[in-house]
Amino acid sequence: MTQTRRYQEVAAMIRAEVARRHLPPGTRLDTERQWSQSLGVSRSLVREAVIMLEIQGLVEVRQGSGIYLLAEPADPAPVPQDDIGPFELLQARQLLESSIAAFAAEQVTKGDILKMRDALETERAYIEAGGGPDYSSDELFHRLIAEATQNSVLTSMVEELWAARDRSPMWARLHARVFNQDYRANWLDDHQAILDALRARNPEAARRAMWAHLGHVRETLLAVSDVDDPAFDGYLFQPVPEIGRRSPDP
Repeated sequence: MTQTRRYQEVAAMIRAEVARRHLPPGTRLDTERQWSQSLGVSRSLVREAVIMLEIQGLVEVRQGSGIYLLAEPADPAPVPQDDIGPFELLQARQLLESSIAAFAAEQVTKGDILKMRDALETERAYIEAGGGPDYSSDELFHRLIAEATQNSVLTSMVEELWAARDRSPMWARLHARVFNQDYRANWLDDHQAILDALRARNPEAARRAMWAHLGHVRETLLAVSDVDDPAFDGYLFQPVPEIGRRSPDP
């Protein structure tokens, strides 16, 4: 039996509310902020639900304008496909890959460092040449970090997370909204910081560098996926508290 994910439940709630209002196609729907408040759910869940409704052909998101109804909701609703929400996936990656980076710093060999350095240089050359949205070098760099743990199970787990991203229509739809590639240069700097920490065999620095990197990825995707106010949206999405960091004393 396919598990119903939370964003799918939110999408069904939006679909039901639109049907209840008898809204005609072409209607501008409530904003993400309004849906979040009226349904009592987080902004990120609403965003993932809207992406799902886009894929189903029910709504269209017009950047800087809003969410528009394309068709009257079908009854019954289509069976949701088993797709992982992009922010759910990023949360899992941040938790797992930061720990993997820390462990890799303890196990890494000179050969591992050389492979990561070559992958980083390939990624750098591709970006400087103005290459399009090809993330193979990015994926290779992350997989090499997992391989540096010398643990095949951890490597398989990272590979599965990337495979889940590659087969996700929601992830593809979100990336289709990214028109400015400047963020990739910033991510490249993140990768360099991770490599520097691994070269220094500093587990805590490696963990923090990976945590920060995937936090930057999340912030970028939040900005491009928000249809109302990209600058404000970053304050609404609460990231997972960083593991190992103490809360300030009262």
